[in-house]
Amino acid sequence: MKKLRLGFNVDHVATVRNARGGAHPDPVEAAKRSLAAGVDGITAHLREDRRHIRDADMRRLKIEVPAPLNFEMAATDEMRAIALDIRPHACCLVPEKRTEVTTEGGLDVVGHSAALKPYIARLKDAGIRVSLFIDPDVAQLDAALAVGAPVVELHTGAYAHAEGTPAFASELERLRAAARHADHIGLECHAGHGLTFGNVAAVAKLPELVELNIGHFLVGAAIFDGLEATIGRMRAAMDAARA
Repeated sequence: MKKLRLGFNVDHVATVRNARGGAHPDPVEAAKRSLAAGVDGITAHLREDRRHIRDADMRRLKIEVPAPLNFEMAATDEMRAIALDIRPHACCLVPEKRTEVTTEGGLDVVGHSAALKPYIARLKDAGIRVSLFIDPDVAQLDAALAVGAPVVELHTGAYAHAEGTPAFASELERLRAAARHADHIGLECHAGHGLTFGNVAAVAKLPELVELNIGHFLVGAAIFDGLEATIGRMRAAMDAARA
């Protein structure tokens, strides 16, 4: 199998910074340091409420970090304008609610296809690769293809939360079936949310997956073991699963 790309989400480096204000720790510096440890790209979610990543962070990530930038964002006019200004490598459209602690589920492409199709087309016309963060559901995958998204990112949250329960195997099977269907209909397939050292191997073994995006766990583990060592361990776990 081909090497599985690792995207590092730097959102929660910014969360720690914002807890005290100021400039430390710097998510852009974390992004730079992560590259030598085995990261292939950087992900950052500019939320409407700016609770972690800020506009200036996104611009610095694009300018200062020599790696593809994946701009996670809600499908709003404000975020599209910012994306068209910054011109990241990719935009990943995600659902967003002010009251949520983190993204709680996938984007409902089926229910919002009429609005998403022209929205996606505008980003693609600007040379930005568009992905949709969706639940591992065949109907959502088919809708993603229909609205013109070349990439999907499967929400692995239900799988991660089911670890240690009888539902774990069935959630993994949902991911497996979705990855196969995405590949069958010509969508590039990524995955992410809630992945850890303990549960990443089974997902990394899915041959249709091209990229995993991991953030909160890596930032948390880095408090104890250091950023480079933590990313290196995750990189090794993904490579071992592929081997």
